[in-house]
Amino acid sequence: MTALDLSSPVAVVGTGTMGQGIAQVALVAGHPVRLYDAAPGLARKAADTIGSRLDRLVEKERLTADERDAARSRLTPVDDLSGLAGCSLVVEAVVERLDVKQELLRALEDVVTDDCLLATNTSSLSVTSIGGALRVPGRFVGLHFFNPAPLLPLVEVVSGFATDVDAATRAYETARAWGKTPVACADTPGFIVNRVARPFYAEAFTVYEMQGADPATVDAVLRESGGFRMGAFELTDLIGQDVNESVTHSVWQAFFQDVRFRPSLAQRRLVESGRLGRKTGHGWYDHREGAERPEPHTADPAEPPAYVVAEGALGPAAELLDLIREAGIEVREAEEDEGTRLVLPSGGQLVLADGQLSAEFGDVVHFDLALDYRKATRIALSHAAHTSAATVAQATGLFQALGKKVSVIGDVPGMIVARTVARIIDLAVDAVAQGVATEEDVDTAMRLGVNYPLGPFEWSRRLGRGWAGALLDEMHEVDPCGRYAPSLALHRYACATDQREDTP
Repeated sequence: MTALDLSSPVAVVGTGTMGQGIAQVALVAGHPVRLYDAAPGLARKAADTIGSRLDRLVEKERLTADERDAARSRLTPVDDLSGLAGCSLVVEAVVERLDVKQELLRALEDVVTDDCLLATNTSSLSVTSIGGALRVPGRFVGLHFFNPAPLLPLVEVVSGFATDVDAATRAYETARAWGKTPVACADTPGFIVNRVARPFYAEAFTVYEMQGADPATVDAVLRESGGFRMGAFELTDLIGQDVNESVTHSVWQAFFQDVRFRPSLAQRRLVESGRLGRKTGHGWYDHREGAERPEPHTADPAEPPAYVVAEGALGPAAELLDLIREAGIEVREAEEDEGTRLVLPSGGQLVLADGQLSAEFGDVVHFDLALDYRKATRIALSHAAHTSAATVAQATGLFQALGKKVSVIGDVPGMIVARTVARIIDLAVDAVAQGVATEEDVDTAMRLGVNYPLGPFEWSRRLGRGWAGALLDEMHEVDPCGRYAPSLALHRYACATDQREDTP
């Protein structure tokens, strides 16, 4: 099954931001496009807006004047659903209400032919539920574009329970022909991106609720150590706290209140107070004119240790040994090479975040996971109240000698980056095991949909496929609420890998 022919008319119903964006994408790709909105006059207004955007593309030399003029000639606002007769694809982008979408689609079936593809851009409703009202549900599919649709490349092509393979394939190939990067997924709450991304927000909020660190510090660690483009607090301020919480709540409810998707009480209070982020001038941060942005916690300068003793290769943090040597600090090898830690002159230990509390040990400082320890500009440390001041100072001075800023947070199991990445990997592996999508499509979706530096499976291959499960096992031991219990799929994933590696 191939993409729709460019001569085939495409219709978009609903002319808000998403509807206009989808229409522009189809228009620039070369299709005749028809716009419809139930509110009188909005379709014509949207056509004018799209025309102005095409003018800006010409100014930016992304379109020629002739291409703009040809595109404008193919754009037609219509005043009645009957004007969509003859279309080969209709995409609805109306309000996120099941009854509204079902009523619209039933009306569309009376207008278009049975071989016309019908699609929804829903981000939170079940494609199966929407399509359940249709006379011919097999031709109904989800086409979830990301905002702004003309700029962001990802499109989740969602097959409902009744969606025909041919319909999904045609939608997939059409999205690709439009210059997008489609990923195929089954109809699951949150699809790929909104399902797998929940821990990025949830774990940041949990660290805050535990009083482990303030929003500015958490965000700085996620950016400067984890390699994420934005931290969770600043990103949700940009998205809108109400919008982000609504998606979280929808996924949680759809999974029958599974504790892994539990919403944040702190975010709920923020929404209740009307602090919705940038659009209201205040969210986690104060965005009003003249407001000062809070600085992340950064430790004062400390003296580095003269030497460290390496017990083991440090696993995912092995690169630190080279950096320490390059900084002129002696690295001594332990006689027994069975550990994964550094021993400081104080006698205290420096251990990569492993899901355990520093309080469980005598004199331990944990350090957080980094995407790239050489490029990271900030490292988080955590320790217990009884950890010696000398050990904390030497650990701080060590990372400062490597050119890193140091944020000392509370004694939080899994810290910030490590717990976030581990839970993202777990949800991704679980989704693939349930047939939601392939590993490749999950990685593509998370890189393109939310700008993650690596996809979950790329992270897993880099860290070791047993890493996430081991960390989550320790976190579950410390906090047996169920949220951190590794999925059965993650256990199978690690065991299957171990067996392959053990096979001669």
